[in-house]
Amino acid sequence: MAQLSIYIDENTLKKIEVAAELENISISKFVTKKINKTIEGSWPDNFDSLFGSIRDETFNIIGPVSYKNDVPREKL
Repeated sequence: MAQLSIYIDENTLKKIEVAAELENISISKFVTKKINKTIEGSWPDNFDSLFGSIRDETFNIIGPVSYKNDVPREKL
């Protein structure tokens, strides 16, 4: 497994140590978990619960779209 050296201030290191201890994992595993979560590009926790949560009269549901007035495209 590869190793990575970083420079970090004491205050941040103490926070990482406490957070890793609360999760009962090593600092390496804690930091790896956080880095992976950041670079995976996943949605935040409970993001799916936001669907339908906005009640605003300015949001309109658009019906079916008609394409009868479209300009014909050039055939290639």
